[in-house]
Amino acid sequence: MIVRMGAFFGYYAAADDEDAVRAVVREDGQPMGTGYDSFVVKDVDPVVELLPAEVLVTGRTADAVEADPRHGYLVGMVGDGEVFTLSLTDSFRDSLARFDRKQLDEAARGWSASSVFSSQSDLSGLTGFMEDLAALAERALVRGYRLYCWITV
Repeated sequence: MIVRMGAFFGYYAAADDEDAVRAVVREDGQPMGTGYDSFVVKDVDPVVELLPAEVLVTGRTADAVEADPRHGYLVGMVGDGEVFTLSLTDSFRDSLARFDRKQLDEAARGWSASSVFSSQSDLSGLTGFMEDLAALAERALVRGYRLYCWITV
């Protein structure tokens, strides 16, 4: 998947794929993600850029993550692709929810050293993102929810 620069990514938890679609295909006129446990970031693609972080957190190989049917699965789309939502893997949710928070900085450091980021990547920003995603994963796991990401370009 190629995402244009300047895209926004809303990471969120939903009960299932149908519920996840309701977060972006709004019939109530509310902004995307309203009423969902979520946070929004700029330019952290869940398929390409998040892959090295998932490998570090889960211990699975990149090939195994990419072969997972939940990795980047297209759950729903608005219009001609102005907004779409993708699933994250359940193994990433589970591993991240149980990940030692004291080691998130180390995981972020390894992630920042991957080839998906420039050498000027903001380590504190990546650590903050990992902390937010880990907290979201923990809340999702407790509720039996899955993780998703809506993308608007």
